[in-house]
Amino acid sequence: MPPQPSTSEEAHLLARIAQQDESALSTLYDRYARVLYSLAFRILGSVEEAEEIVLDVFSQVWKLAGRYDPQRGRVDAWLFMLTRSRSLDRLRSLQRVSKVVESSTDAIKINPQSQISDPTEDVLISERRERVLAAMQRLPVEQREVIELAYYQGLTHVEIAAKTEKSLGTVKTRIRLGLNKLRQLLDALDWLE
Repeated sequence: MPPQPSTSEEAHLLARIAQQDESALSTLYDRYARVLYSLAFRILGSVEEAEEIVLDVFSQVWKLAGRYDPQRGRVDAWLFMLTRSRSLDRLRSLQRVSKVVESSTDAIKINPQSQISDPTEDVLISERRERVLAAMQRLPVEQREVIELAYYQGLTHVEIAAKTEKSLGTVKTRIRLGLNKLRQLLDALDWLE
């Protein structure tokens, strides 16, 4: 069994990461990625989600390494806490989405769309569609592309990453940024009316 790294050695790694030392981040990643992945997978039960959590945790370490205080706890405990927190947040988010989808599906079964079209509703839907399309045109091309692949073609994040030859993290970030920008654009359009 290899010797365990000392707490001061790991704190030194975080100090180097705070100075934007990529090799220090790589060393920390090599030490902990596997065990953090196991923890995330145990909570989420999904390979893709667990991988995403590990990437998120190390991204957060890169950003927050300068704030780490060795007096408040060990580095491994901090990493486990970050992983557990991120995993539970993601699990709650997935459960909320699942409930919304289930409720929507139940509502469709209870109130199937009538065959008779309501002209007022058709006009409102058409106007909303035009506003969304106009806002989509104002998004950066790379964000618009991944949103269209996800929402218009129904591709998963993994499929989009393969199709665009971008990393999964890049795809998810672009979708998240694009949806936030789209929401801002639509809110601005609502405010102008």
